[in-house]
Amino acid sequence: MQVISVNVGSRETVRTGAREAETGIRKHPVPSAHIGTGGVAGDTIVNETHHGGPDQAVYLYATQDYDWWANELGRDDLHPGLFGENLTVDLGGVGPLRVGDRLTVGEVVLEVTAPRIPCAKFQAVVGEPDWSRTFNAARRHGAYARVLVEGVVEPGTAVELEPGDSSYPDVEELADLHLDHRADPARLDAAMAAPVAARTREELERRLARRS
Repeated sequence: MQVISVNVGSRETVRTGAREAETGIRKHPVPSAHIGTGGVAGDTIVNETHHGGPDQAVYLYATQDYDWWANELGRDDLHPGLFGENLTVDLGGVGPLRVGDRLTVGEVVLEVTAPRIPCAKFQAVVGEPDWSRTFNAARRHGAYARVLVEGVVEPGTAVELEPGDSSYPDVEELADLHLDHRADPARLDAAMAAPVAARTREELERRLARRS
């Protein structure tokens, strides 16, 4: 397993329906970048309410999933960074990643925290109709991670996986839980035992409070 591309984004304006919105979702490859607890140096986070932060400092997406999408959509223009990921990684036969999995990427250590949930800006960048529904249905969300050890990463850096607790949900199970508004409270409670991202934990707590 290895890093294929390191990607950062710049502020741009995209159209979402009748509205225009600023975003840094579209990213482009760079030769290397320092990855710290606050994110990837040089990357732009426009909406800090929903993106970025210590628990979603890095977004990873697999080349295997890009290949699947290229075939599914019949497109040859999908490229690293288009889906908004900071690290495009070759995960070999591994996947989906599990919350709590740790990835050693050269000198950097990451811990998986949450799936990426699509938004209107993502659809605007990819240019596919009904993209949020399509992306969710495919269950190829990619993974957010927090940074446990900082350092510099570049393409070709080896990636080593230390699996987390097998009782924790993988990112696709967590995405399913997010999308299932009638999910069993026991499943919500069980997910909170995992080291999920703070935003995910807040959502789970709100949903459990409404059921009490």
